[in-house]
Amino acid sequence: MRLPQSIIRPPFVRAVYLLTIGMAILLLGMAPTSAEAATPQLACTPPHLRFGTIVLGQTETLLVTVTNNGQPSVTVSGITVSNSEFTTSPLTLPLVLLAGQSVDLSVTFAPTAMAWTGGTIKFSSNAANPTLQLEVGGTGVSSEGVTASPSTVSFGQVAIGTSSTVPVVLKNDRSWNVPLPALQTTGSEFSMSGPTFPLILGVGQSVTLNVTFTPQSAGTTGGSLFISGPALAIPLTGTGGGTGQLIIAPAPLNFGDVMVGTTATLAMTMSAAGGSVTVSSASSSSSQFALDGASFPFTIAAGQGLSFNVGFTPKNSGTASGSLSFVSNASNSQALESLTGIGTQTQFSVNLWWSSSSSEVIGYNVYRSIAANGAYSKINSTLDPNTAFTDGTVVSGQTYYYAATSVNSGGQESTRSTPPVQAVVP
Repeated sequence: MRLPQSIIRPPFVRAVYLLTIGMAILLLGMAPTSAEAATPQLACTPPHLRFGTIVLGQTETLLVTVTNNGQPSVTVSGITVSNSEFTTSPLTLPLVLLAGQSVDLSVTFAPTAMAWTGGTIKFSSNAANPTLQLEVGGTGVSSEGVTASPSTVSFGQVAIGTSSTVPVVLKNDRSWNVPLPALQTTGSEFSMSGPTFPLILGVGQSVTLNVTFTPQSAGTTGGSLFISGPALAIPLTGTGGGTGQLIIAPAPLNFGDVMVGTTATLAMTMSAAGGSVTVSSASSSSSQFALDGASFPFTIAAGQGLSFNVGFTPKNSGTASGSLSFVSNASNSQALESLTGIGTQTQFSVNLWWSSSSSEVIGYNVYRSIAANGAYSKINSTLDPNTAFTDGTVVSGQTYYYAATSVNSGGQESTRSTPPVQAVVP
């Protein structure tokens, strides 16, 4: 039986097919790429905005810069937003951007549902790329698992070529561990130092990120920190300025361990570089930190400095963070001094001892209560063969009552000793 002729293909035909495809790929690879495709005349920085998770009823705002990268001027004639959950700051249209000129635009996300949503902001113009699209997206949630303090970072004005650093504390408010796989920084003038990612935040645990702004040119710029996992976005803004800078040292100011209820004092020096600076006011972000001895306004001559004391009075145990913000006529008109300290508590213990009751006794148990006639709980994990015990789990301001029992070789336990011993912890 003869096979149909349609399935018989001479080998050279397949070779011709392969040669034809190879030539097509070669010709496509040699095709020139237009300048407009590589560098659009009208462009957004960053090229897209990622808002992360936002609690319903709250908003978050990110900054985008629209730039004319070409030689001829560009007239932006229209701005349209595809999703009403995203809004832009008002611009007077038509807007003319000269060669190299930029305009800053604030984009705000206000979620209305607990779900991810996205949209497109479209800029219409007479540029070589007449339609510029900015992709935006974010997620509405009922509550945030990881919170940031501060939730947004504004560096104010910082002299070009210098840096300003602000600490950001991430805290896990969930009742379970939260993994933080990675952190991404947008905005070339912003950087982050601190812990290495990935990491896991335990229940109630916090971690501090140090965010630095190093302006390379004059004007306002924006960016963000995006922590994957909880999808947390932290907006960043800063303005590059000129001369007359306010310099604060040391920065940050670290108090170390300080007893709760007491005050530790450290010196801080404020100096002026490039011109005199008049400081008009100061404010503290935390009542645990205070600036002492400053009377406003005061002027610091160029190249000179003034010293002041900063006090830290912890209200409870644990790490405390804050900042002093100074308003002045300097290029960094909102200068910040970052502050950290650790509140500590005095550790108390209660020492107990008693007489041996019998030679048949092989050990003792110790019981504790917060009321003389209340319920008693055993506080030794294993039978104590000694006639003394130290309770190191007491807290300040509490009264405790103790009683002991003896256990013989047969495992029989006696009744608790009476009367109970009272111990008042200062």
